[in-house]
Amino acid sequence: MARLNVEIVTPERRLAQLQADEVIDPGADGLFGVRPGHAPYLAVLQPGALTVKDGAATTVYFVSGGFVEAGPTVVRVLADAAEIKAEIDTAQAQQRIAAAEAALKALEVTDPRAEAQRQAIVREKRRLDVAASK
Repeated sequence: MARLNVEIVTPERRLAQLQADEVIDPGADGLFGVRPGHAPYLAVLQPGALTVKDGAATTVYFVSGGFVEAGPTVVRVLADAAEIKAEIDTAQAQQRIAAAEAALKALEVTDPRAEAQRQAIVREKRRLDVAASK
């Protein structure tokens, strides 16, 4: 049976390089799955869960955004930041949410920095969702 070569990289490191049967990505337009034989595809990632299935084993990663390149035998994830679900620091995520909410309250609605704070809140809440998922 054909397999996918999966690579998950961030600007700081290569998080994973493995083989899998399926990868489910959090695309900007929603979740999409990639299996061997997939048509060439390039997509923008939104913050969320990236699921890698290898037989009965499933590994979940949090990606904060980036791009994914998929093809018949390869899935290359170029993430802004990524981490394995088991390594997510929920206390840190909650602190980041609180800091972003406080910074947002101090800004005018039209301030360009306000959007960055809103995005930080969404990203950290999705990070907590991934940590809490089964």
